Amino acid sequence: MFPSWPMRFQQQGSSKSGEESTDSGSAVNTLSTTAPDSPVSRKAAVEQKHHHLQPPPPQMDTATGIPAAAKQTPEKTLRRLAQNREAARKSRLRKKAYVQQLESSRIRLTQLEQDLHRARSQGLFLGGGGIASGSISSGGAIFDMEYARWLDDDHRHMSELRTALQAHLSDGDLRVIVDGYMGHYDEIFRLKGVAAKSDVFHLITGTWTTPAERCFLWMGGFRPSDLIKMLITQLDPLTEQQIMGIYGLQQSSQQAEEALSQGLEQLHQSLIDTIANSSINDNMHHMAVALGKLANLEGFVRQADNLRQQTLHQLHRILTIRQAARCFLVIGEYYGRLRALSSLWVSRPRESLIADDNSCQTTTDLQMVQSSQNQFSNF
Repeated sequence: MFPSWPMRFQQQGSSKSGEESTDSGSAVNTLSTTAPDSPVSRKAAVEQKHHHLQPPPPQMDTATGIPAAAKQTPEKTLRRLAQNREAARKSRLRKKAYVQQLESSRIRLTQLEQDLHRARSQGLFLGGGGIASGSISSGGAIFDMEYARWLDDDHRHMSELRTALQAHLSDGDLRVIVDGYMGHYDEIFRLKGVAAKSDVFHLITGTWTTPAERCFLWMGGFRPSDLIKMLITQLDPLTEQQIMGIYGLQQSSQQAEEALSQGLEQLHQSLIDTIANSSINDNMHHMAVALGKLANLEGFVRQADNLRQQTLHQLHRILTIRQAARCFLVIGEYYGRLRALSSLWVSRPRESLIADDNSCQTTTDLQMVQSSQNQFSNF
């Protein structure tokens, strides 16, 4: 009565339903494979893809309830702000130190100008063509400012060294202070080397020193042998080996001083001959030769400073650490007294200068009268 095709479809459907009842998982898989292009399957696939792509929920801090990522960002920002504040603080300190250094240099330069004005008002020309004419080279002026700063540091080092000796510090702590003082002297030799390149006459004439110091000046500084003579009597007690080492250093220093002095004398004589033998026709040629010979002055000053520096280092090696501390202290006090003597000399009132002139003239007259009386008494 009915066609056979629907009956087979129904039986196939019933068999499929039986299979679904036995194994639901295999039925779902069979459905998905048989109808992959159905709207329901596409929707399920899209939802499953979105489920896999969705990021995990943010981790929360159990103590504050704030996400951990939001908490890490302010910490990094605060650390960066702290670094910026520290850099700004260091920059302010550097700027403050620079301003203070400029201010101290300005004050020192003002003091030098006042001293020069006072010396000129008293009729005392402190030597040197540059100061007598009221002009000074830029290299010489820079060196004077650096030397003034070095003197301020020298007072500080001496005070520190004196306090260390009085406190009876250990040899290790005292060695640190003495080495620092040795480096302080190395600094002035470095400054003089720079100044010799720009204005060697400023160093040789000694216009950067006081009048009393210029009495003992040798090639822009002290004589090492004279310094050793002064120190020998101040460093007792010394061992026999130390005495032999110091006397050997003194002898070698004297030999080096004589060699340099002879070389400088030969240079002076050569300059005299070059300038004296020049004529109007070849005057410029002789002046060029003389300038070339004057350039050798820088070499003499450098060798003399090297001899002075090596003498100080050799004394440091020969002496014990406490003897070396006393040695540098004696040197500093010696030159401090010379500078004080120069200040007293420059600041003398005019009345005392006139009185001294009168007394010198009276003494000379009395000596002449006494000598004449002695001559007549012989007759």
